[in-house]
Amino acid sequence: MPGYPPIADHGLIGDLQSAALISAGGAVDWFCAPRFDSPSIFASLLDEKRGGHFTIAPVLDDVTVRQLYLPDTAVLITRFLTPEGVGEVVDFMPVAERPEEATDRHRLVRVLRVVRGTLTFDVQCRPRFDYGRAPHTLTLDGHAATFHGPGLDVHLSSSVPLHADGQDVRATVTLRQGERAGIVLETASPGAAPPAPVTAPALEAAERETQAYWHGWIRRCRYRGRWQHMVNRSVITLKLLIYAPTGAPIASPTMGLPEQIGGERNWDYRYTWIRDASLSMRVLLDLGYLDEADAFRRWLGARFRVPRRPGGEPMQIMYRIDGDPELPEEILDHLSGYRDSAPVRAGNGAADQLQLDVYGEFAYAMTHSADLAELAGYEAWKGFAALLDWLADHWDRPDEGIWETRGGRKDFTYSHVMCWVALDRGIRLATQYARPADLPRWTEQRDAILTQVMERGWNPERRAFVQHYGSEVLDASLLFMPLVGFISPRAPSWLATLDAMDREIVTDSLVYRYNPEASPDGLRGSEGTFSLCSFLYVEALARAGRLDQARYAMDKMLTYANHVGLFAEEIGPTGEQLGNFPQAFTHLALITAAMALDEELDRAAEAWNPPR
Repeated sequence: MPGYPPIADHGLIGDLQSAALISAGGAVDWFCAPRFDSPSIFASLLDEKRGGHFTIAPVLDDVTVRQLYLPDTAVLITRFLTPEGVGEVVDFMPVAERPEEATDRHRLVRVLRVVRGTLTFDVQCRPRFDYGRAPHTLTLDGHAATFHGPGLDVHLSSSVPLHADGQDVRATVTLRQGERAGIVLETASPGAAPPAPVTAPALEAAERETQAYWHGWIRRCRYRGRWQHMVNRSVITLKLLIYAPTGAPIASPTMGLPEQIGGERNWDYRYTWIRDASLSMRVLLDLGYLDEADAFRRWLGARFRVPRRPGGEPMQIMYRIDGDPELPEEILDHLSGYRDSAPVRAGNGAADQLQLDVYGEFAYAMTHSADLAELAGYEAWKGFAALLDWLADHWDRPDEGIWETRGGRKDFTYSHVMCWVALDRGIRLATQYARPADLPRWTEQRDAILTQVMERGWNPERRAFVQHYGSEVLDASLLFMPLVGFISPRAPSWLATLDAMDREIVTDSLVYRYNPEASPDGLRGSEGTFSLCSFLYVEALARAGRLDQARYAMDKMLTYANHVGLFAEEIGPTGEQLGNFPQAFTHLALITAAMALDEELDRAAEAWNPPR
């Protein structure tokens, strides 16, 4: 499997506890188990020589590849079109009957079939445990193999004979039209019973049950707008990134994928950011997924009940999916990185940063639904009220900001806006449900924040709200300001800010987070446009009444999706996807942009053609 595929040349499969990336070349080149944040088993995406892979591909050079999902599922099909025949590999991870119970057993099912002619496939399974640092041993018996790694066994069961290749496994499979074969990879605790032999009925049942799970889940989605296909794919992607045993969503299933090829902006995103997770849950609530939002609420509530960190903050900006606050960052210097983008980092040193905006995103999401408020009850309200009491006394401080810059603390405008959101939503909820609260104090501080932002976050020379007080730098995070109700989407000061963004940080409808040359972030190199911000821009345009511009920006942005509708974190200068993949932040923003644009287009159509 020579060379690195483009980041976008992948589909995602998962079972709500772990996930795998499958390249368009038929390679599982990223897979961590038994959890999203476990050390990798296959990581050739970060080092083609040392990372390990599980590849199924034709033994031909003249191959055209097409990849697609079975509609509204997480079942991925990779099609190989050759002069000799047309073959397919169907990849999926069955969802356990009780996915909320954590387990070491995870199955990755790979079904080979030929639909025309005859085709020979080469199969290579080369696991590399612990990010490629730990050796393994092989036990092989005909159609079954076991790779014994540190603390984990990986079983391979096949309907075709397997052959040893050192401590790895290979096979050659020739199929004619209508014939099928199957290979199942299963992780398990050391010494656990091996899986049952592969049979055609068992493969068919597993595929059928996996399809039924996803069809049943997506059927609950309330969205019926103009971008149904893309929204459904984004919703399924958000679901794939939730760790079912705790309800905690991760930001992305990958680590180390660069924001600039050859650069150092390579982070580990396999953790739960309060910001990203809260906004994901807000979107899922809008679409009718109350159970997922309530599970996250309970997970987050448990974080408030542990002793506070040395800095006295009620919560960190991120945690592991089990709630562990320790995410020490280490450099895996034995890995070369994606296309030599080093260093490769595991863990995330930004966990200890102060980012005051997370309280606002949490409140914005968790106070959105009457049903969720009812489920939360009085005890949850007391915890929330105590959080707002603390915030009322501690909001007026500089912090590191939403983008986790490593250039020192500043009075970031966005951070203060989201502190306003937290207090504002608390006041609304206390009033609506007649809950005990220090409303005079909350109201005083909420209004003080608004006054401060309007006076110090506004730069009269730039005629725009700026990144931090005293700055001249524009920042796309401020696109949230009208979306959370801090300012009217058609207020003159906001429209002036939107115009300034158009001139400086928007290029061909794509939006940069900010200009790092004008606002140094403590890191070398540059980055692409940030896809979250590009979709926030669509929503801001729609709410501002600039519908033609919003519709054009939306449709143009969707052309940057990969072949199966997935987005990474950023878009590079030549349209390539950059950063960790796929990214929850991007997909949740796609959904909110689609819903906002649908709503504004419908409102405009009704104004032109009022009902009689």
